[in-house]
Amino acid sequence: MVRAIVGANWGDEGKGKITDMLARESDIIIRFQGGSNAGHTIINNYGKFALHLLPSGVFYDHTTSIIGNGVALNIPYLMNEIQSLVDRGVPRPRILVSDRAQILMPYHVLFDTYEEARLAGKSFGSTKSGIAPFYSDKYAKIGFQVSELFDEETLAEKVERVCTLKNVMLEHLYHQPPIDPAELLETLHQYRDMVAPYVCDVSAYLHEALKEGRTILLEGQLGSLKDPDHGIYPMVTSSSTLAAYGAIGAGIPPYEIRDIITVVKAYSSAVGAGAFVSEIFGDEADELRRRGGDGGEFGATTGRPRRMGWFDAVATRYGCRIQGATEVALTVLDVLGYLDELPVCVGYEVDGEVTKDFPTTVKLEKAKPVYVKLPGWKCEIRGIRRYEELPENCRNYIEFIEKEIGVPITMVSNGPGRDEIIYRNV
Repeated sequence: MVRAIVGANWGDEGKGKITDMLARESDIIIRFQGGSNAGHTIINNYGKFALHLLPSGVFYDHTTSIIGNGVALNIPYLMNEIQSLVDRGVPRPRILVSDRAQILMPYHVLFDTYEEARLAGKSFGSTKSGIAPFYSDKYAKIGFQVSELFDEETLAEKVERVCTLKNVMLEHLYHQPPIDPAELLETLHQYRDMVAPYVCDVSAYLHEALKEGRTILLEGQLGSLKDPDHGIYPMVTSSSTLAAYGAIGAGIPPYEIRDIITVVKAYSSAVGAGAFVSEIFGDEADELRRRGGDGGEFGATTGRPRRMGWFDAVATRYGCRIQGATEVALTVLDVLGYLDELPVCVGYEVDGEVTKDFPTTVKLEKAKPVYVKLPGWKCEIRGIRRYEELPENCRNYIEFIEKEIGVPITMVSNGPGRDEIIYRNV
């Protein structure tokens, strides 16, 4: 049985909590794409954590956590993340790293930083974690696969070849110091020694696990609208954020993915640049940002204040469709209890016409939100465990969203804690 947990929007939907919760029922949890450029915040008995590379199932002693071949693997970052858990009293998790995963190199971070500076006002709002240069190199076939660390002759030759290419750009485009091939080779030797205990043929491991009937959870990073094919290109990430890619980024057959839980926020938020139709500003945004999440709406990786907006049914319906959502988990609903009314964006006005379909980026930049306003419930809903006990206006809001997006909302999160969840039978 394979389930995928993915985001419907710009990321920041609260996937970490839902993954942590569902990991309890899973044997294997896999990160299948992205790198340390986004984080999942988790609150449990050990404390509050922001995970970046590790799957969100690392807090259970019965699980195996896997870094899939689709991940941008920053080896020292991964080692530090594992150690930081142990230092805070978490039992050392069982980790496997795909021998086909590619390595995020130190120069990827440099190139990311230099390029954002070069673009200045036209930058992509990168987290400067090296993700775009990493995936560029992967598809240009000049990346380093984990398996290559263990073949000294091939590795040394490739280091020389890659440095020649990179140093031309460093010298002539960015006017920065060159990379020393000997130093880079020594760094890769250190990486080899760090990662060696974890390396595994993950696809073969999962093939056996599926034959044994084990429960597998695929954990996606960011959300539908940051996908390079189906998102708000070019203000997207560099790896596919869709559940369908989980099969590729983990190394399993696509037909094994039976359940796609798409996480949806009860309002909208985004980090980074790009079109955001239902965005709000000023005091209204500040109030929602301050109350949002656990400790406010700030990026788990960057600490950047998130851009805030009302619930966008157009973007969310599209995000759920492109993920192939079979069910939806609605998060941070408890945050909205202070509002007298709740605007929901149900359409976009583009060039004088209203559409309910999510357009391409050029049209999206011109879109204006069309709102329906629903009455608020004006009370605290944390602590409620049964759907029927939620205030009527709160249930109306959930059911209005459900009708708009066309996917059953089976879980409602009404607090940051692991067990603050309401299950719905729909």
